[in-house]
Amino acid sequence: MASITIRNLDDDIKRRLRVRAAMHGRSMEEEAREILRRVMNESTPPRDLAAAIRSRLTPAARADLQLPVREPMREPPNFGRDSEA
Repeated sequence: MASITIRNLDDDIKRRLRVRAAMHGRSMEEEAREILRRVMNESTPPRDLAAAIRSRLTPAARADLQLPVREPMREPPNFGRDSEA
């Protein structure tokens, strides 16, 4: 079996893990293994972000914006180049 080391674990998380392990009668290491087993065995399909956004936006929630009328582009400045030509 493989092993891992978790560095920079917040003190609060470590304390909560220790308390949770004691409540279940396990070592902190065994409690962490059990949490990882449980989470990794959940079979949730990958989430489609675009579909999740579309499902939250109903047609009533969408706004129809009036686009401003575009004007023709201005001529670029010539900076005196016409006099040289």
